[in-house]
Formats: sequence, structure tokens, C-alpha cells
Amino acid sequence: MSTIIENSIEESSIAADCHPCVINQTRSACRFAKLDEEQTERVINVAKAGLEKSKKVPLLTQHIVRYVADAIIEERVESPNFDIYAEIKEKSNRLALSYAESFQKKMDESTTPLETGMQIAAAGNIIDFGAKGRDSLDLDKELQNLDKVPFARYDLEAFRKALVGGSTLLYICDNSGEIVFDMLFIKELKQAYPNLDIVATVRGKPIINDATLQDAATIGLDHVVRTISSGSIYPGTILPETTNEFQQLFASADVILAKGQGNFETLLPIADERLFFLLRIKCEYMASLANVQKGSLVLMQGNN
Repeated sequence: MSTIIENSIEESSIAADCHPCVINQTRSACRFAKLDEEQTERVINVAKAGLEKSKKVPLLTQHIVRYVADAIIEERVESPNFDIYAEIKEKSNRLALSYAESFQKKMDESTTPLETGMQIAAAGNIIDFGAKGRDSLDLDKELQNLDKVPFARYDLEAFRKALVGGSTLLYICDNSGEIVFDMLFIKELKQAYPNLDIVATVRGKPIINDATLQDAATIGLDHVVRTISSGSIYPGTILPETTNEFQQLFASADVILAKGQGNFETLLPIADERLFFLLRIKCEYMASLANVQKGSLVLMQGNN
């Protein structure tokens, strides 16, 4: 296990294609935080310094995003756990909940409810204000079309086989709002595989619009399934910097389902056949890794 954890960072680097996205995301975060031009420039310099440092020291994009969040918190003179995206996260959760009943009905009426639930959960991954800025994401419009987005890669049979043969599933959540559709999918998983012990995990500290325990409690996920913090303070899962509890669950789980691009990026280098990624591909670099078109849905087995 220790070798796996070490390799999750040592074998990764920040691709040149990611640099402009990091700067754009930094600007977006500064707008969310209502920083002035002078403050914004200082935070952008933090991001640039991190990217420059990554050329000499093993760093991931997720580390830079954390540096940026901490710099914004410092500029605002807030507590370390200040949630920059609190307002939009609350809106995302509330809006997603307003669609929960209609999507639950679609699942109930479907001849393949598990597949329908998976499609809704995957398409819900569009609720990401890190990959997309607030101004470029029409959340209400996107939610109306969640069940109409097709999969470009769909390792469904391998996933089913793993669930049938396994007794534990670790479900690694991603964004607020999106976790409403994860909750619907988890309910369907519990119904389809009643003997499967499912544990859901969320971030340990606010970062971008990623879901935390507070978000899980707000939407009721913790009443559906055991829900814990992974301890991650990043928009992804960097194993050396998660809790011992999470690392033990990760090592022992028969099946792991990781939601979203951040988890895909951070866990793909160490993925084995137990690990499945469920996400919407939002950039060309991730599209090349998954060998699909940008905008596609993916259910991808880790070592496949």
C-alpha cells in the first residue's frame, strides 16, 4: 500500500496543457471571492509560482488549486476553513434536490434502472465550477438534460461483475449538487445489490465546489449510506494526504467508484481493476487520457 501511495504523486506531473486552465480557474475563484484587482493579481502570482515550482518538485494541479484557495482566504482575512464557494454550493444542492423526484421517477420507470441511475450520476458531474466558470454554466439547463447525454466509454459489464463478486463498495464523491444524483444512484445500487456494504466519502475541507460532510448532511446522503470524510483538502484524492481510515478503506474495498475529473486525474496513475471512474470529460487533456471526445460520459475500469 505504501508504494501505491508514494507513486500517486511521484509518477505525476502537471501537463503544460493544464497551465492556462489553472490560471483561468484562479481568476474565476477570485471573482467568486469578490477580490479586487490588486488582490487578484497577488493570488494569480501564487498560482504562477506553484506552476513554476512544479517543474522542479513533484506537484499536482490539485496542490496549486489548494495554494490558490489558501491565498484567497488570506487575502480576505478569513478562517482556514472558509468556504469560498459556499453560496453557489448551497444553490447547487438546492437546485439538484428540486430535480431529485423527477429523476427518481425516471429510474423507477426505467427497464434498466441501474443504468439510468448511473447515467444521471455521471451527467451530473457537469456541476463543476472548477472546470467551468460560473458564467459559462447554465446549471438549470444542464440538469434538464442529464438523462440525454450518452456514454462514449462504458465498462458496464466489468462493473457489474465486480459488484456481483464483491462485498464492499467505496464510492468517492466529487461536487456539491452532483451528490444529489450520486445519492439516487447509491439507492439503486443498494436495491440491486442488497448485500453490498457501501461507504461514501467526501472532501475533508472546502475546496472549489467539492462536496464536504456538511453538503452530505444537507442533502441527506448520510441517512442513505455511511458517509465519511476522506480527509482530502484538494479537488481530487491524493492518497498520501488522506486519513488512515480512508486509506484502509481504499486498500480493502472490493470495488471503488471514483466520481469526477479530479479523482480521475489523481487516481488514474495507481488504478487497478477494482477502481472504476465515472465522470463527464471536461477538457482535451483528460479526453486524451480516456481516449474519448471532450464532453463525453465515461465509465472506465482503471486498468483497462
